[in-house]
Amino acid sequence: MTKVEVERAKKAWGLIAVINLSGCDHRMIQSPTKIKLFVKQLCKRIKMVPYGPTMVKKFGTGSLEGYSALQFIETSSITLHFDDKGGDRAFIDIFSCKYFEATDALDFSREFFQAKKSKMKVIVRD
Repeated sequence: MTKVEVERAKKAWGLIAVINLSGCDHRMIQSPTKIKLFVKQLCKRIKMVPYGPTMVKKFGTGSLEGYSALQFIETSSITLHFDDKGGDRAFIDIFSCKYFEATDALDFSREFFQAKKSKMKVIVRD
């Protein structure tokens, strides 16, 4: 984000970071323990306060089966979806009414899941 975009985001209602990872460590995206650890450390990294426990569930059938996770935060939520059958992918959405550094979230996510590729879109909600 440019300096002007950051200033606009800081004044907006909220910010959502939409993160796509591929080529992740297969074991990491299949471990509820690692997924919960990721959420805990991500919250610290982007200075968010978790509200309640992290929910992690595996459901779906066939190629759509995989883990999903949800963490409420005091200023909104973090959702995660994992695909271990088609490229070891992770899809992470962070929405908050409190400004956060989206690039920090991207860098941390990529490092934690050892992703080979990553991309992110940031949407300002105003």
